[in-house]
Amino acid sequence: MEKKVVLITGASSGIGKETAKLLVKSGYIVYGAARRVDKMNDLKAEGIHLLEMDVTNDDSMVKGIQSILEKEKRIDVLVNNAGYGSYGALEDVAISEAKYQFEVNIFGLARLTQLVIPHMRKQRSGKIVNISSMGGKFGEPHGAWYHATKYAVEGLSDSLRMELKQFNIDVVIIEPGAIKTEWNTIARENLLKVSGNTAYKDLVAKHYKMLEDADKGSLGSEPIVIAKTILKSINATRPKTRYATGGGAKLILFMRRILSDRMFDKVFMSQMK
Repeated sequence: MEKKVVLITGASSGIGKETAKLLVKSGYIVYGAARRVDKMNDLKAEGIHLLEMDVTNDDSMVKGIQSILEKEKRIDVLVNNAGYGSYGALEDVAISEAKYQFEVNIFGLARLTQLVIPHMRKQRSGKIVNISSMGGKFGEPHGAWYHATKYAVEGLSDSLRMELKQFNIDVVIIEPGAIKTEWNTIARENLLKVSGNTAYKDLVAKHYKMLEDADKGSLGSEPIVIAKTILKSINATRPKTRYATGGGAKLILFMRRILSDRMFDKVFMSQMK
């Protein structure tokens, strides 16, 4: 059987890197994309093809897709993993930063998807795996823009799934919980930088401690947990529409479903001590 070709964005660390390594070991032809190729040198040694790609730069994405097609003649799976969290009270976050977070987390994802769909349609097959978050189902203080992008990923994916069903293209949403990557560090350091000395500083200090404790504690899962879920979804003949996994995701999303908005707020805020 012909090996399937996978493109993974954000492959320089965390979930993206672990997924690239797992998929190449599982017999896929893997292209790992990131802005900094130097952070992926270890992947090259494992037989993963490296692509320098910035999901906020259209030329970069177009060239990346073209280079894969020139060599492989096909793309079977797109894993939209690139993304980041930039925290701070909505009042304090510059709109330019908010726009950039949308550029990375949603518009880059959407544009790369636009570029692969025509080729998947011609093949009459394909899988698009969008890495959302359990945070695509609830909000938290100081995370308005990040959660807004993940809510957007959920809505985009649900709509796209119905559009592409006729072409035998699956759209899968992965909703990670707390994962031990650099995401937490970046989010909480931005939180302190943006709102640590503003009117929100008291709650920010509590939130920072909660994030720090989560990073140190046993709640967080290793990135391989998400990588295995991604592999499961692309191996499945009929994958689930969404997979919630890792770091308390199932429990928290269950609580979100059964509790009222205000009760969920109360439970969530009780963790900030």
